[in-house]
Amino acid sequence: MNASQVAALRGLLSTTGWPERTREFARALRSSTKRPGGLLLIGPPEDEPWHLAAHLDDESRLNALPEISPTLVRWDPPPSAPPHLRIGLDRLEAARRGEALLVVSEEETPASLLERVDDARRVGATIFALDGDDRELQGLAHEALTVPAGESLVSFDAAQHLVSAAAGESHPRRGLRDRLAGLLDTITGPAVD
Repeated sequence: MNASQVAALRGLLSTTGWPERTREFARALRSSTKRPGGLLLIGPPEDEPWHLAAHLDDESRLNALPEISPTLVRWDPPPSAPPHLRIGLDRLEAARRGEALLVVSEEETPASLLERVDDARRVGATIFALDGDDRELQGLAHEALTVPAGESLVSFDAAQHLVSAAAGESHPRRGLRDRLAGLLDTITGPAVD
């Protein structure tokens, strides 16, 4: 999906809340780490998130945002793979404060992955989940974006496109007045004219 297709999808979904939810998730993801290599990306052993990794890497390169270029963590990388595709589970063990772990799992997350996510959280990594309604994974995540299996508006794949595109967008810094107005809108609802 290219940028114009993502823009068209956002237009179609403009009244559903999906563009806003994916932007909020992406904004949090983008601000969770400031150093290149600090965004770790993992999925279940049988469904590594190659697609999202490639799109985040493209957004990183095209928008000069090295902090969103993900480190794809693989379950059993072959020793002959290029260095960036040879990063194994030991990288999760080395996760620390100031880094983020994005878990992408459309199906129920295996217990072995949940244990590793919990370990990364305990040492201070910020946990993000893009999931298909996995309550256990959501319970470990600081931020979660859920695409339920029965969702008729957005597929799991489309949500990944929306997140990666939003992660590459420039977000102007909001002043104190704008942030307070946003907080009041959240608490009380938007003003009605």
